[in-house]
Amino acid sequence: MAQITTLFWDVGGVLLTNGWDKASRQKACDTFALDWEEFEGRHELVVPAFEKGQLGLDPYLERTVFYRPRAFSKQDFKDFMLAQSQPRPETLAIVEHLAQSKKYLLATLNNESLELNVYRINRFGLRNYFAVFFSSCFLGAKKPDEAIFRMALQLTQRVPEECVFIDDRELNVECARHFVGMRAIHYQDPDQLVRELADLVSARI
Repeated sequence: MAQITTLFWDVGGVLLTNGWDKASRQKACDTFALDWEEFEGRHELVVPAFEKGQLGLDPYLERTVFYRPRAFSKQDFKDFMLAQSQPRPETLAIVEHLAQSKKYLLATLNNESLELNVYRINRFGLRNYFAVFFSSCFLGAKKPDEAIFRMALQLTQRVPEECVFIDDRELNVECARHFVGMRAIHYQDPDQLVRELADLVSARI
């Protein structure tokens, strides 16, 4: 069995709360009195381009919210979106420990729109832990598509067997494991993550 050299981490749902998931969007509709079905229908049409970095935050909002006059400003809505991001301290502590061991290349592998992704990297100091960010908005590909996993391997010049991928969505984990050949952990909680990592990495957690 190949020695682990690289750990790829999902961000939303693992290291931080999700950036702009269904629950956040529903909360936004309640807060700003938006019609949920109308908003979500528009969101579904533009979210692939939004998360692949092909559509910025302002154009996204113009298509989903500000296509008609509103009683609130675009900045009010942006501030609400950013406020949905919160840290998961226990998981970040695990990452910090692994980073301090200097035994592994740590990278993110996540789906996120450009402005939210950059905000979250800056706001939560993720550069302190991760050497590189393989985000859908930078690569133009999204999980669970095989392409984003292949790009991460090609850009790091790693083979799948020496990599661990950690994600809270089972489909993403299955694709990394079965179609790409990475070792993968379906994240459920920090204690479970520590147990499964202990079987794969040499650093004490």
